[in-house]
Amino acid sequence: MDTKAFKRSLNHSETYHRKGFGHEAEVSGLMQSEYQSDLIQQIRSQQGTLQRGEVTIRLAEAFGFCWGVERAVAMAYETRQHFPTEQIWITNEIIHNPSVNQQLREMRVEFIQVIEGEKDFSGVQSGDVVILPAFGASVQEMQLLNDRGCTIVDTTCPWVSKVWNTVEKHKKNSYTSIIHGKYNHEETVATSSFAGVYLIVLNLAQAQYVSDYILQGGNRDEFLAKFSNACSVGFDPDRDLQQVGIANQTTMLKGETEQIGKLFEHTMLKKYGPAQLNQHFLSFNTICDATQERQDAMFQLVEDQLDLMVVIGGYNSSNTTHLQEIAVERGIPSYHIDSADRIGSGNRVEHKPLHRELETQLNWLPDGEITVGITSGASTPDRVVEAVIEQIFAIKAAPVC
Repeated sequence: MDTKAFKRSLNHSETYHRKGFGHEAEVSGLMQSEYQSDLIQQIRSQQGTLQRGEVTIRLAEAFGFCWGVERAVAMAYETRQHFPTEQIWITNEIIHNPSVNQQLREMRVEFIQVIEGEKDFSGVQSGDVVILPAFGASVQEMQLLNDRGCTIVDTTCPWVSKVWNTVEKHKKNSYTSIIHGKYNHEETVATSSFAGVYLIVLNLAQAQYVSDYILQGGNRDEFLAKFSNACSVGFDPDRDLQQVGIANQTTMLKGETEQIGKLFEHTMLKKYGPAQLNQHFLSFNTICDATQERQDAMFQLVEDQLDLMVVIGGYNSSNTTHLQEIAVERGIPSYHIDSADRIGSGNRVEHKPLHRELETQLNWLPDGEITVGITSGASTPDRVVEAVIEQIFAIKAAPVC
């Protein structure tokens, strides 16, 4: 399939929309009342610090809603305003935040169900309106919806679209796209659908395995078993790793993406020499500015003297998980929660440690004066952050029984 030609034709369709519908003022008021917070604005104006009783809150310099997320949510709200009676679907969570997605459900936006690992589009009819989320959608999904005669509202973040353009360049020049990401994350699923030949690596360790195979060869069957869910159909490591280009899921750790890019640049330099490097290696900067800013702010925050760290965001949010990793690597007690509802009376919290299921921690807030670091993923509204902070203050103000 010529994905570039398909996208070009879609862009010229009267039933495909990449912008709002002229309801910006009304939607802006709704979003401000539902998602913004006077308390968070106050803390920002005080250099990110608020002290109340025994608790000092230290907010990361950059956190919460990014421009791409805010744009996607606003477009979803505008879609309901513009199509007040039509059946509206969304192919996935608009963003990885439970409160925002619940709000859309209350606005009568239906979510495509996943049955046995596959999305069920059987209920979508011609004339229905379908929203593509901030992470994007695969070419195959877009083609299905277009063929079915749906109105498509595409809220894909422009940074994600930039990655798609990058893998299109790889494909045009017969380079294999090595994508730093999670093979089952919806953004990476969408990105790989625009690629030609591709291989998805989760981390630096997997990238090193691929690099070693390029330089030294190895067990082909073992390689294919290792990446069975993370490569294009018919992938052959002996054939398809001679020319490689680098791309990434925009929410991955910036530093690791850069390391992976450098690793493959050095690998191809070693194998083919400096004169042939450009014929075997391509790299474009596809690291999202917002993701980078939030990670940089987190690195700065964990340099402070913190007693503990609270990271707020959806449990399936990749960028939030990576913020959590930064705190864990610094040895700071850290709690990943998706809402203030996870904080219960009696100084208890239900949280998700890295790579584990939900756990309940008793007496998670230490006695005496404490400094709590706070950050949130790019899909988390300020009002959710406010609610978490108020819960922490309430626990520390409660009398000891």
